[in-house]
Amino acid sequence: MTLYALGDIVPRIDPEAFVHPDCTIIGNVEIGAGATIWPRAVLRGDQSRIVVGERTSVQDGAVLHCTRELETIVGNDCTIGHLAHLEGCVVEDGALVGTGSIVLHRAIVRSGALVGAGAVVPNDMEVPSGAMALGVPARLREGAVRPDQITHPAQEYVRNWARYRAELRRIE
Repeated sequence: MTLYALGDIVPRIDPEAFVHPDCTIIGNVEIGAGATIWPRAVLRGDQSRIVVGERTSVQDGAVLHCTRELETIVGNDCTIGHLAHLEGCVVEDGALVGTGSIVLHRAIVRSGALVGAGAVVPNDMEVPSGAMALGVPARLREGAVRPDQITHPAQEYVRNWARYRAELRRIE
């Protein structure tokens, strides 16, 4: 992993987290126990703070950023899909943000909500618990999420973390 301090600000990574060697973490970033940060993910806490909760997966190529005024907070047991972009938003516990989606300033993805692949959640939008946000810009489908649509992917990445921690080795 590529870790950078920014002045006196150093990332804080729980020793029980899995952080892939090919990701980049800069500045004011906190990563909780059991969280997994996968290849080419970039977490850049240069303006304010980024928090990734326990057992949360930030998948390949995802970008988490913040602004001077807005932190990016991701709760426990979340899945942040491949190539997703989160900036200045809140993703509550047990939510899923799909592959290639974008969640922007002051948006809130509530617990048990799902942002579909490729969706754009614009500034100030709230995705309620149990709802799906789909499309560009995202439109809501209330009550459309089955709990297993979120818990299964999150649990799968926790299992994958154990395998990678035990078996991953670089081949020159």
